[in-house]
Amino acid sequence: MYEDSPMRHFLTLKDFSKEEILEMIALALKIKAQTKQRKFVPYLEHQTLGMIFEKSSTRTRVSFETGIYQLGGIGLFLSSNDIQLGRGEPMKDTARVISRMVDMVMIRTFEHSKLEEFAQFSKVPVINGLTDSYHPVQLMTDYLTMIEFGKEKDPVVAYVGDGNNMTHSWLMLAAKLGFELRVATPKGYECDAQIVADALEIAKESGAKITFGNDPVAAVKGCDVVTTDTWVSMGQENEKEERLKAFAGYMVDESMMAKAKNDAIFLHCLPAYRDYEVSEETFEKHANVIFNEAENRLHAQKGIMVWLDSQRAN
Repeated sequence: MYEDSPMRHFLTLKDFSKEEILEMIALALKIKAQTKQRKFVPYLEHQTLGMIFEKSSTRTRVSFETGIYQLGGIGLFLSSNDIQLGRGEPMKDTARVISRMVDMVMIRTFEHSKLEEFAQFSKVPVINGLTDSYHPVQLMTDYLTMIEFGKEKDPVVAYVGDGNNMTHSWLMLAAKLGFELRVATPKGYECDAQIVADALEIAKESGAKITFGNDPVAAVKGCDVVTTDTWVSMGQENEKEERLKAFAGYMVDESMMAKAKNDAIFLHCLPAYRDYEVSEETFEKHANVIFNEAENRLHAQKGIMVWLDSQRAN
């Protein structure tokens, strides 16, 4: 345990410099290369990752649990049904108990404020596995994938769809790294105003060009990367019919991709709902990129965990 040592949490990309983000990405690339050579370096030997899930997930559980194991540690799956958090224990008490028993915590929850409260009272680094406001581990994954497919040099990225946690995280990545991001959302489904303001303020320093609009075709024109997300996230099922009407014309299909550069790639954090936010044809055409992206959750998160541990140990 390192409860008396300084440490960093991974709650949002807003908390990191460009250099720190790239350090984590470089670590991820290094560890991925080692993994592919079947060299499992025990960077986190005998360490325990507590994984708290208030929202279920295929990719998040498998990637974190496999990742900590490959780094020499062990993961503990803790659903809200299995711990006292689900029976009314305050988040701060759960944090003060669990963080005395494990070396790192990953939380996948709803309100971002819950994550922040846990981190405030935690004695160990806390990683955001997803909240309603941000999904930063996915953006580290996406940028890692962009590098592997040669799209990291002055990219133009178009995000088409809902102004949700994924969009917010794209805003932070673009603002920190200084690339161009075009966001196209239906009216009434724009990004959170405060998060937009924060990103635009950061962009002044980095030189990032961030624009917003309601025309997906205009956003995609001439871009290097096209990305989207589900229109109906977990907890929004009762809004499905209303959302499907609002998002008419926002499906990324071959006619939309034709407006991007000829070698543009398509990214999706999954799960993907074919013929809603992306057509079956477009999804399958870019399946190699998408499933490399899915695998990269494993490697990006290993880079994040090792980096956080190195900060704590210094």
